[in-house]
Amino acid sequence: MSQPIALLSVFDKTGLIPLAQRLVGAGVRLLGSGGTAKKIREAGIQIEDVSDLTKAPEMLGGRVKTLHPVVHGGILARTKLPSDAEDLKQQSIDPISIVVCNLYPFSETIAKEGCTIADAVEEVDIGGVTLLRAAAKNHERVSILSDPKDYDEFLDAWTKDGDKIPQALRSKLALKAFEMTAKYDAAISDYFRQQYASTDSPAETSAGIVQRTTLRYGANPHQKPAQAFVTEGELPFKALCGSPGYINLLDALNAYALVSELAKALDLPAATSFKHVSPAGAAVGLPMDETERKVCGVDDLSVELTPLACAYARARGADRMSSFGDFIAVSHPCDVATAKIISREVSDGIIAPGYEPAALTSSQKEGRQVLHSPALFGERVTKNTEVPEEALRDLTLATLALKYTQSNSVAYAKGGSLIGIGAGQQSRIHCTRLAGGKADIWWMRHHPKVLALPFKKGTKRADKANAIELYVSLTEGQELDEVDAIEKEAFDKLMEGPAPLLTASEKKDWAAKLSGVACSSDAFFPFPDNVHRARKSGVSYLAAPGGSVMDAECVKAADGYGMVVCRRDCDCSITEVRGFVPSQVYVGLG
Repeated sequence: MSQPIALLSVFDKTGLIPLAQRLVGAGVRLLGSGGTAKKIREAGIQIEDVSDLTKAPEMLGGRVKTLHPVVHGGILARTKLPSDAEDLKQQSIDPISIVVCNLYPFSETIAKEGCTIADAVEEVDIGGVTLLRAAAKNHERVSILSDPKDYDEFLDAWTKDGDKIPQALRSKLALKAFEMTAKYDAAISDYFRQQYASTDSPAETSAGIVQRTTLRYGANPHQKPAQAFVTEGELPFKALCGSPGYINLLDALNAYALVSELAKALDLPAATSFKHVSPAGAAVGLPMDETERKVCGVDDLSVELTPLACAYARARGADRMSSFGDFIAVSHPCDVATAKIISREVSDGIIAPGYEPAALTSSQKEGRQVLHSPALFGERVTKNTEVPEEALRDLTLATLALKYTQSNSVAYAKGGSLIGIGAGQQSRIHCTRLAGGKADIWWMRHHPKVLALPFKKGTKRADKANAIELYVSLTEGQELDEVDAIEKEAFDKLMEGPAPLLTASEKKDWAAKLSGVACSSDAFFPFPDNVHRARKSGVSYLAAPGGSVMDAECVKAADGYGMVVCRRDCDCSITEVRGFVPSQVYVGLG
């Protein structure tokens, strides 16, 4: 049996001498490159230079050392394969059994202050990566040591079994080598992406494409630096102002996907208000009457509301408290009327396919950063099967909104607006209650006494939204607890005059007037309690997939109310994003 050969070529020389001593002591023939061979030789240990084997000297200032058929033929050979064994014999190549290799410190070099592109280029390891991948590829026979921490374990196994290394150990070592090269290549591509294809790449080095942008921070402010990038093509968006944070970017991309789907499905401009990667509101561009304008806080605007402006006013107005500090998405180029509404609100940013020049100027001054068809809801399992066109529109809106939430989720919609959403709850009934509660508040905000609240002149819009939410939660004649009393006192200070609370009977009578609401669920309703709760919030149309053992009971409950239940055979989850339409992000601190 021929003497086993180990090839050593390392930058990190931690543990190198003890390793070489034990290998020689175990009868292993050592080959080394450059500084590795020099260090071992200086320790009095016998080692041959790779160049003695290849008969080719190191060249190009050390750029070429181990790249030679004698080296890689010896590593990659499958010695049990007759044709490989014959090739080795014909070329006088000895098989190599052990490769010890780690890489130039690329990441450490680029982290140094003043590092130039030339400095980084010289730390791009070529021969080392090739050795690692070759040895790891042939790990059925070859052991690859890429981490000094593995030296002792390997040596113990080698000496214990007389150079018979367990396959499990070779597999573990190969995996580590593959992970090392993957991480190394990722660091290199990331660095050159920053230099050549980033929004802040110097003009003299830019490759003319944009694959990367710097983020303000990650999920939280302490997570810096942060970035967003693609590895193929170009970024699907362009930041016109400011720098988004990671959550901003998630909001922007998910929000834009939602409005794009809505606009395509319903052939209307669409807008959404996103917070924490879920829609706080979404709507399409239907005309608004005076009551709706007042509820949504746009009755005092002098500009004519375009369909897009109506869509955002509805989306923002659906849940004004949750929309505070939102990220906005619109399906069509942002016009002046829409920008006027946005300019009065506290928002983190907006994403749109374009901007009218005057609308963009307005935003800069503020410093801000196919489903709809009868077939989709065609299977109707209740006695009542009549679903008007506007209800189909609202079912589509609610269903698409669910796609951009965490499961479990339930959504309510009416009049082209998402009026309540319950997302990410562990129980379906809690989703239905949460969404229904928001829909109830939305409807109560339409009450004449709410619309007539005598706010003092100059009251901030956010304070009005909070005050209205408190007002509709309290009831005349109901004893206030300590906290409610404090909040009611603050509420009264915002009023010019008396603001009597709604009585229980007024609330009941008003709630009874809400009807025609569409409700969609991203999974089946497991019990009839969901149907009962939805009905409390004026739901007349339900869309959900079947599959529950209680389907018949749920349908029976719906029949009792004359509701329509549509079986929806489509997936409300996002598995991947394809064909994302390039768009423009406008981000800033609200």
